[in-house]
Amino acid sequence: MRRAKIFARMATVLILAHSTALPVGAQKSLSEPEALADEMDAVLRRDILGVWFPRSVDPAGGFRSNFTRDWKPAASAGKFSVFQGRMVWVASEIVMKRPELKTQFRPIIDHGMKYLSEVLWDKQYGGFFWGLDDQGNVSPQYTDGKHLYGISFGLYGATAAYQATNDPAALRLAQQAFRWLDEHAHDSKNGGYFEWLTRDGRVVQPIPGKARVESVPFAGFPIGYKSMNTHIHLLESLTQLYEVWKDELLRRRVIELLGFVRDRICVAPGVMNLYFTPEWRAIPDHDSYGHDVETAYLMLEAEDVLGRHEPRTEAMARRLVDHALAYGWDEDYGGFYREGTTTGPPEDLRKEWWVQFEGLNALLLMHEKYGKQTDAYFKAFQKQWQFIKDKQIDHEFGGVYDTLERDGTVKDFTKARIWKEAYHDTRALLNVTARLRRMARAA
Repeated sequence: MRRAKIFARMATVLILAHSTALPVGAQKSLSEPEALADEMDAVLRRDILGVWFPRSVDPAGGFRSNFTRDWKPAASAGKFSVFQGRMVWVASEIVMKRPELKTQFRPIIDHGMKYLSEVLWDKQYGGFFWGLDDQGNVSPQYTDGKHLYGISFGLYGATAAYQATNDPAALRLAQQAFRWLDEHAHDSKNGGYFEWLTRDGRVVQPIPGKARVESVPFAGFPIGYKSMNTHIHLLESLTQLYEVWKDELLRRRVIELLGFVRDRICVAPGVMNLYFTPEWRAIPDHDSYGHDVETAYLMLEAEDVLGRHEPRTEAMARRLVDHALAYGWDEDYGGFYREGTTTGPPEDLRKEWWVQFEGLNALLLMHEKYGKQTDAYFKAFQKQWQFIKDKQIDHEFGGVYDTLERDGTVKDFTKARIWKEAYHDTRALLNVTARLRRMARAA
């Protein structure tokens, strides 16, 4: 019975999404987008920028990641490459898109870039370390290994820093990171990238005969395999670099990554496999609704930067969002669940912050493209925002809760850790406020 309800829901979503007539009253629901944008911008400034900055800036270098619910410093987990790169990216995007905050955030870019270039970048072998201790040393918890997920975000942060400051040193670091990862990790035989490398850039292989596959510290990526998560973020970072550096090899790699994401990682009816052998044979696993909606955005962003718009990319992006709405959307409370099976019921009904914000971004993007056909995306967008505003935000101490129960109940008060910074929420709110203001001007 439950399966029948899920299929019925998917059918409803698809019918709405692909109908040719705009439902009665749809235009009415688009009233006051400017006011909605103002509301979201207030949340960005108060509950994201206002709690993270300058609090996270560590005078000793880089950014602190761990805080209590009331934003007191908590036990440190060291300096994680993903966190450090993302925080530089956030500060850079704010300088570019909120110029009135430039005086506050320009020094934060410089501070973060100093750490990326002088500490996190390995001066002996090249590449960004996966993580270091608070004194800038290799630590047992992170090892001296290097993962392309972390290198990707170091590159991403440096690229954004160049865009915000025009500092040629930031561009040189981003270019250096690309050349290093491409030389050491590109799979010339099968395409895509190997992910976990030794300090000197050799690909780490699984230990033969071991029943249990070892995973990367702090990440869970199985060693010796390719992952959806790393490849979508490589697409993201290399796309941003190509915006400012029209290198031919870089362009080929962006096109290659986009093709692998769209044609190998994404599959009908709009889901993504999580892990692959080096030869790109998929390993069955769950479907991550948050990655579905995030990847829809990242593929379309890559097409824009490449200056092309292939119909099959747009079709797959829409399928990913439609599938997430059909199987991973909570019509009762709003919000996307964490994960489930491809065509079955959701298995983890909790609500993670990054999934909700990526959903907010993707839903309004789909509405901008298909709003003349259906108001399904905008209705979900409104409900998504209501859930974030009412439940995901800590109205007592500020900030955004990491993970909630399905109905928004808070059992875990975590708001800051090495995998939770200000990147997903900042990007989503910058994008949707800009899109809403365009809608207001066009009305």
